[in-house]
Amino acid sequence: MAEMHASKDQLPAEKLGNYEGRMTQFGDYYVNFESIPAGLGGPELFKGLPDDACQCEHWGYLFKGRFKFSYTDGSEDVVSAGEAYYARPGHVFEALEDCETVEFSPKEPFEQLLEVVGKNLEVMGQA
Repeated sequence: MAEMHASKDQLPAEKLGNYEGRMTQFGDYYVNFESIPAGLGGPELFKGLPDDACQCEHWGYLFKGRFKFSYTDGSEDVVSAGEAYYARPGHVFEALEDCETVEFSPKEPFEQLLEVVGKNLEVMGQA
C-alpha cells in the first residue's frame, strides 16, 4: 500500500521561474507544497478553462503571505498567513505577497487545470 504521508523535503521540487511546487498523490487527491511569488496568477493563467476560471476546488493552509481568489460571481476572498481556506470552483488566483502554502486538490480536475495552465505559461513565456 502506498504511503499516505509526506514531508515537503521528501518531495522533488518543480520550479517555474520563482514558483516552486512539491507534489504527490494520496488516493484521489494531490497534495502540493507551494512557494508562490507575489504577482503570480491572474486571469491570463486560466484562459481556456470554462469561464476562464479554475474549476477545481482546493483546500489548504497558508503559512506565509496573502493571496486572493476572485470568483466568477463577482465575490472575492483574501487569505492571509495562518488561515486555512477552501476555494470553490470558478475562481482566479492571485498572489498578493510571496506565499508558502500546502494545498489539497481532487486528482482529475487538478490534472485538467495543470494542462491548461501549463500551455498558458508557455504562451506567456514563463514555462
